[in-house]
Amino acid sequence: MKKLAMRELWWAQIKSVIRLEMRKTLFAKRGLWIYVLALLPVLLFTVHTIVMSHDRDRSRHIASEGEKALTRQDLAAIKPGMSDPEVVALLGKPPVRFHWTERKEPVKTDRSEDNPEEKGESEAKPVEIDHENYHYSDGIDDLYVDFAEGKVSSVSLHEGYNLGEDSTVFAGVFQFFYLRLAIFFGCLGVFMNLFRGEILDKSLHFYFLAPIRREVLMVGKFLAGLLATCLIFVTSELLQIVAFTWSFSPNVRDLYLYQNHGLAHSLAYLGVTALACLGYGTFFLAAGMLFRNPILPAAAILGWEAINPFLPALLKKFSVIYYLKSLCPVDIPAPPGMPPLMQLLISNPDPVSTPVAILSIVLLAALVLYVSSFQVRRMEINYTTE
Repeated sequence: MKKLAMRELWWAQIKSVIRLEMRKTLFAKRGLWIYVLALLPVLLFTVHTIVMSHDRDRSRHIASEGEKALTRQDLAAIKPGMSDPEVVALLGKPPVRFHWTERKEPVKTDRSEDNPEEKGESEAKPVEIDHENYHYSDGIDDLYVDFAEGKVSSVSLHEGYNLGEDSTVFAGVFQFFYLRLAIFFGCLGVFMNLFRGEILDKSLHFYFLAPIRREVLMVGKFLAGLLATCLIFVTSELLQIVAFTWSFSPNVRDLYLYQNHGLAHSLAYLGVTALACLGYGTFFLAAGMLFRNPILPAAAILGWEAINPFLPALLKKFSVIYYLKSLCPVDIPAPPGMPPLMQLLISNPDPVSTPVAILSIVLLAALVLYVSSFQVRRMEINYTTE
């Protein structure tokens, strides 16, 4: 009964600490930059959606102005070497048409230098080549056909929807900006200040003088930081997904979410975001209690996470980003010609399974919190040295 009563007391104290810390963390003026950092990807995908919507409105307008109702198969049937009448016979008169003349200078020869009298006769006149560009659309995809002297010289088919490419772009933003920078520095700003910020404000002694165990205080502060960062960054990730999928038409959106695993990918991104807050949060909480200057431990952790792809297989496992990358639902392919170092940076040659990755992050966080519980017991306050 006594143990049960103590646990109930500790839980009540933890909830009180969470309420106090959540208010300070979410509404602190010095933490406004965290919201800016979290909302930058949302702004990026919102702008992308606006631009794509404008392009699709233009494509629909061009399709409505065309002589024929075209399909993607019609657009793909145009090949280089076809004549102008052949293209018009297949697609009709172009709704958008441009014409220009290319003035091509002749290639000079050294023949005139050997015989100056023939100089005037040997000089060739500039050649003028007529070019035209036709723009067709089926309402989604756009076809640009370039003509030179009445023959198709080049064909460019721009896809209105490319789910594979769009998913890769979203994964790139998530892995290289959101995980490695936004969440990393956001957790740094929140968790490092849970104790260090109280010392700088000369207010930590109020907690230490209260009738509450320091381990209970640490758990309450940690849970408050975890809830705050998850609220900020998971909400931001959800808004990113909404902005990203909003650029699709309803049919394409349903195709992406329910047939191309888009819904499962979205849930995975949200889960990875929460686990990133957990993993980085525990390290920065411990660093805030151990170090006076947060720049040094933050730089060390950032450097270790950055060089993770270049470490031996055993050392890779002692980092948070290794397990987070294993949980990311979309692999980023390396384009041809990419330098080997960049290929190594984006690749994940030996990922672990999903249960192992989740369990590893949770156990790592529990271990760091356990070690931190001993540090918080020995923690002494001396405001004059800060």
